[in-house]
Amino acid sequence: MIGIIDYGMGNLHSVTKALERLGHTPFLSEKPEELSEASMLILPGVGSFKDGMEELASRGLDTFIKQWAEDGKPLLGICLGMQLLFDESEENGQTKGLELLPGKVCRFKKGDYKVPHMGWNRLVFEKPTHPVLNDVPEGHVYFVHSYFVKEKTPEVLVATADYGGERVPAVVAQGSVWATQFHPEKSSTVGMSILKNYLNQEGESNHE
Repeated sequence: MIGIIDYGMGNLHSVTKALERLGHTPFLSEKPEELSEASMLILPGVGSFKDGMEELASRGLDTFIKQWAEDGKPLLGICLGMQLLFDESEENGQTKGLELLPGKVCRFKKGDYKVPHMGWNRLVFEKPTHPVLNDVPEGHVYFVHSYFVKEKTPEVLVATADYGGERVPAVVAQGSVWATQFHPEKSSTVGMSILKNYLNQEGESNHE
C-alpha cells in the first residue's frame, strides 16, 4: 500500500494520477498513524523549504519520516520533497531539513540563464546500474526549481542534469531513500519508468 504524505504543499493530484496509471491505488494522509500502515511512502512538494519543514513539524511528520527512513522502509522524495531530505537550506534563511542525506540546498547563482530552472532538461546517468534506472531510457525530464542540492557525498548521485554550468543532482539514492529533483509524474516515459522502478520494490508488484 502506497501512502502519499499530505502536508499542504504537494502536487498531490498529478502524483496520484501517475500512480493510478501504473495500476496502483495510493492514499493521501497527513497523519503519521495512518501513513504508518503503508508499505511505501512518497513525499512530494511544491514551495519553499522553510514552509515545508514547518508544515511537516506541525503535523509530527518530520520525526515520523526520519524514523521511517531509519527503519529502512522505502521513501521517495519529489522536487521540494527531495530537498527536504537533506541537511539544510539557505532559502529564506538557514533552515534545517530532515537530515537523512548529507548536503545543503542553495540558490542558483546569477548568470546567463533563467531562474527558476523550468522546463525539460536531459538526464546524465551517473550510476546507470542503480535499480532506480532499471530499463529507464535516456532522455529529458521536467524541472521547476530555483534551488538545488549541493551534496556532500557524491555516492548518493544517481543522475544529474547540467544547468548554467552547475551539475544539478536530479536523482539521488541512499539505501531505501530515493528522490528526484524533477517531477517524474510530468516527465513522460522517463519519469514514469522511474516511478515504476520505485513501486516495484519490496513486493509492490501486487499493486496494493
